[in-house]
Amino acid sequence: MSESIPEKTARYVLNTYARAPFVLVRGQGAVVTDSDGKSYLDFAAGISVNALGHADPELVAAVSEQMAQLGHVCNLFYSAPQAELAELLCTLSFADKVYFANSGAEAIEAAIKFARKYARETFGPGKTELVAFSGAFHGRTAGALALTAREKYQAPFRPLLPGVTFAPFNDPVAAEKVIGPETCAVFVEPVQGEGGIHPVTPEFLRTVRELCDRYGALLVFDEIQCGMGRTGRLWAYEHFGVQPDMMTVAKALGGGLPIGATLLTDRVAQVMAVGDHGSTFAGGPVICRAAQVVLQRVSQPEFLAQVTAKGELLKDRLYELNAPHLVEIRGLGLMIGVEFDQDVAPLIQAGHAHGVLMINAGPRVLRLLPPLIVTEAQIEQFTTVLGRILQETWS
Repeated sequence: MSESIPEKTARYVLNTYARAPFVLVRGQGAVVTDSDGKSYLDFAAGISVNALGHADPELVAAVSEQMAQLGHVCNLFYSAPQAELAELLCTLSFADKVYFANSGAEAIEAAIKFARKYARETFGPGKTELVAFSGAFHGRTAGALALTAREKYQAPFRPLLPGVTFAPFNDPVAAEKVIGPETCAVFVEPVQGEGGIHPVTPEFLRTVRELCDRYGALLVFDEIQCGMGRTGRLWAYEHFGVQPDMMTVAKALGGGLPIGATLLTDRVAQVMAVGDHGSTFAGGPVICRAAQVVLQRVSQPEFLAQVTAKGELLKDRLYELNAPHLVEIRGLGLMIGVEFDQDVAPLIQAGHAHGVLMINAGPRVLRLLPPLIVTEAQIEQFTTVLGRILQETWS
């Protein structure tokens, strides 16, 4: 008798994930279906990845056409999709240049290297300190993990990249104490994702920008999760009126295919030379063609207006549930955290039985990240089901 997919996964795949007890085999829009034919309303979107939902026809066609034309070419050669995506990213943001990577963590690693070289070239050796904040999550690779203030993530892998200082998030006074002459870069998520869906305050972000300018440090925004239209603006920083020197993006940019990017100004870009950094797969023609489709769609004003409207509808319906144990509902657009005074794992598990996929952001925050194309009817359906789950679980 052949092994089941869960059994085969347990036998051959390194066990670094706690997986739901079913096998997903197909998706359409905001709905996915498992191998038993059961459908689920997807309010996780692959952790903010599937902005256009599943099996979007335009995205599928673009990837198929590009794969049939030219699947891979390394960065020793020019590629039209890469150049066109870079142009689009720069036109739609603060940036003058783009470095392509394969993931968000790689984009963070690139930003660390760019910041360190910028400081060395501009100010000389010694200006190497990095600043990040409590609650942040910047990735699992060595440098990105060093910027992620989570003891359980860091402890098994120390020593990590040296020269990182942490301060409390959204505390301007604390930021003033840690950003100084030795600081080369400050990393901030405009809306913290893994940390519990906490938007930055405008006062904090303005203070950090002023301190970076005062001390010649670079301000780096991590919009890997909160960017690409998720908050109702193309970039989350647009809500706060502060621009970075660099920004990392990934997740939704590829619409389900792996891509990361580090966006930067010419001031930073001019210190990097041929051979300073690179990647075999980054910026390949297939993924860049896919990313063009996603970026062109989610950057349309009417699309973003719909994200904002649907986010408000979702919040309204969540408040109307009068949920037991509710602490707070927060977030922007379709990036919403629902905090309780109890662990949310039982809600997520009950969601499987009720046909909804949800994820957490810490033990007590339900993180709602539906595809940006979710319909109003699906939002109504989701909140009705969630109300039923809350009653059954905590009544």
